[in-house]
Amino acid sequence: MSQHRESWLRREKTFAAFAMGPLAAFWQQREECELAGVDGIPLRFVRFRSARHDRVILVSPGRIESYVKYAELAYDLFHCGFDVLIIDHRGQGRSGRMLSDTHRGHVVHFSDYVDDLERLWQREIAEGPWRKRYALAHSMGGAITTLFLQRNPQAFDAVALCAPMFGIIIRLPDWMVRHLLDWAEGHQRVREDYAIGTGRWRPLPFPLNVLTHSRVRYRRNLRFYADEPGLRVGGPTWHWVREGILAGEQVLAGAAEVTTPMLLIQAEDDRVVDNRMHDRFCELRAEAGHPCEGEKPLMINGAWHEILFEKDAMRAGALNAIVDFFDNHNQ
Repeated sequence: MSQHRESWLRREKTFAAFAMGPLAAFWQQREECELAGVDGIPLRFVRFRSARHDRVILVSPGRIESYVKYAELAYDLFHCGFDVLIIDHRGQGRSGRMLSDTHRGHVVHFSDYVDDLERLWQREIAEGPWRKRYALAHSMGGAITTLFLQRNPQAFDAVALCAPMFGIIIRLPDWMVRHLLDWAEGHQRVREDYAIGTGRWRPLPFPLNVLTHSRVRYRRNLRFYADEPGLRVGGPTWHWVREGILAGEQVLAGAAEVTTPMLLIQAEDDRVVDNRMHDRFCELRAEAGHPCEGEKPLMINGAWHEILFEKDAMRAGALNAIVDFFDNHNQ
């Protein structure tokens, strides 16, 4: 294992020095770019490139996230020999919003996310100089990327998904959720309002979070939103929840169409997405003759939803599996 990869196991102990030193210097090398998405919504993305690299990874973040949050991941992938591109999905990060209340997590059609990703892939990846092309996606980004692969199964040489949003944990009976969402859909003021129990972004104290056990990474991520108010996104709208549920159903319905080599990583104690849908997705792919790596999800024991922002040991376990998987699809 390289010295860089060995450092993943002890980074939290000196995280402040790392963030203010090597990581800050790396971040200055970024290229921030923009393209027009569906309906002209501006999409921001960032790239890190080196003439020495002949492989690229397109990173698709989760709901409310920005590429600003993914600097550490980009740093690690870049130093493993990959160019890196990270998109800010519509309605979040530095990309354009659809509603006047910019804190509302909203999308008109979930397929808009997929169309946006396809535009970025066509412009930046398809005709690029790389010998190998990979994708890495988290949560909502995992659903977007998987739906993209249903359209374009040959777009990437291999894909890794971390806690993909194939099903959302909602602590209400399914029949009740469907009834509420269908009712909200018929009332525009409601359908574009915050879903029940959610609201504008607010900083949540570390002991109350259910996303990561890493105090230093959680606090760093909070600071991004505190320092740059334009990044803030709160709860989803009723319509977004409906679109998200339908997207998960579409993923499972088309699982057999996804032939791209795939590693699916699962957080054992995820409280955001439904791990049972990961298991079902892998079963469907196996039945179709193109199983996921290992034929089932790779579980990160004890991890919460944000695997790539977890404590060193859990994060390193996932990241080593991802890099090894891509290296195994390098021929």
